[in-house]
Amino acid sequence: MTTDSIKLYGRIILEGDIEALTGLHIGGSPGALAIGGVDLPVIRNAVDQAPYIPGSSLKGKMRSLWEKATGVRQNRSIGKGVSIHACDQKTDYQQCPVCQIFGTLGQSDAAFPTRIVVRDVPLAQDSLKDVRTDMPFTEVKWEAAIDRVTSAATPRQIERVPAGAVFSLMQIVFNIYAPEDIERFLDVLTTLQLVEDDYLGGQGSRGSGRVAFKNLTLTCKSTSDYEQGELQKLAKLSDGRTMLDWMKMQIVTAPVGGN
Repeated sequence: MTTDSIKLYGRIILEGDIEALTGLHIGGSPGALAIGGVDLPVIRNAVDQAPYIPGSSLKGKMRSLWEKATGVRQNRSIGKGVSIHACDQKTDYQQCPVCQIFGTLGQSDAAFPTRIVVRDVPLAQDSLKDVRTDMPFTEVKWEAAIDRVTSAATPRQIERVPAGAVFSLMQIVFNIYAPEDIERFLDVLTTLQLVEDDYLGGQGSRGSGRVAFKNLTLTCKSTSDYEQGELQKLAKLSDGRTMLDWMKMQIVTAPVGGN
């Protein structure tokens, strides 16, 4: 595969639920929501005001942890004091464990379609229906910043989705552009495990944001499946070589274009 040509073999679609094991805070705009007048509100759906997990938040966390796990250089500044990794050259991109999965900047010489798509995850319809909360779907957590010299406290209110909330349906779509991409999909699963042992959203070092990915299923589509309307499903994740062999059989060896 080169960045000069693109061939879609198929897609792997991972679906499941995200359960908040501790309170979850993914910030919204204070000016967009005045419910309760909290200092740090969560992001909410504009239609029904239910909290949700933006795909950008989950994907960004996955990428950040994978950059740390693989030790790639933080070579691109995206703001004051904030840097990320992004390949600029094709030769670097072809060997990169991060950009091959999560993509790179469109204006670089290594521009290539990202393999991974992470969709927004809404709050499950029945989640929290029997839970009494301070505000619709959320709780208010009081925190205080303490002056290290005078011990003076400055309290603030942080809005969180309470522990036990379930977000569904999580959907991650992984595009296969080369046979070796199937091995890279295992790295995607690794990033989700890294997220489970870290946190999602803000205030993670103070207890918020621990999550678990549950009820996971895989769907595998080759390009011929799109033309023929056929679909192969895997009831639940299997491990090791069995899963890799199944994916290779469904995607890499499937006829392209029905030929």
